[in-house]
Amino acid sequence: QVQLVESGGGLVQPGGSLRLSCAASGSSFVINTMGWYRQAPGKERELVARITTGSNTNYTDSVKGRFTISRGNAKNTVYLQMNSLKPEDTAVYYCNAVVSRYHSPGWYAYWGQGTQVTVSS
Repeated sequence: QVQLVESGGGLVQPGGSLRLSCAASGSSFVINTMGWYRQAPGKERELVARITTGSNTNYTDSVKGRFTISRGNAKNTVYLQMNSLKPEDTAVYYCNAVVSRYHSPGWYAYWGQGTQVTVSS
């Protein structure tokens, strides 16, 4: 069982900043990658940023240069620093972790409940 809890969402003006945090807890798992996805009303969920155990990162083009993902491996945490926010960044942001289980083969994806980010003046 793996649980992901996000925090840090809220309302911010265009050009402002927010820092999202996600902490993974549970037992009998090892994290391979963690990332952030978002889903705006009427749109499909999309990858925002992802980071691996080797600190390799991937970003969707629309956030490159503005968002930074980082990982705290010791506490199974991941952060998303969001700068220069735009109204189009408004969405529910979901934390994601891909893990291996001690007693099961393969990899499994887990999701947080989501945190609302609203960028509006």
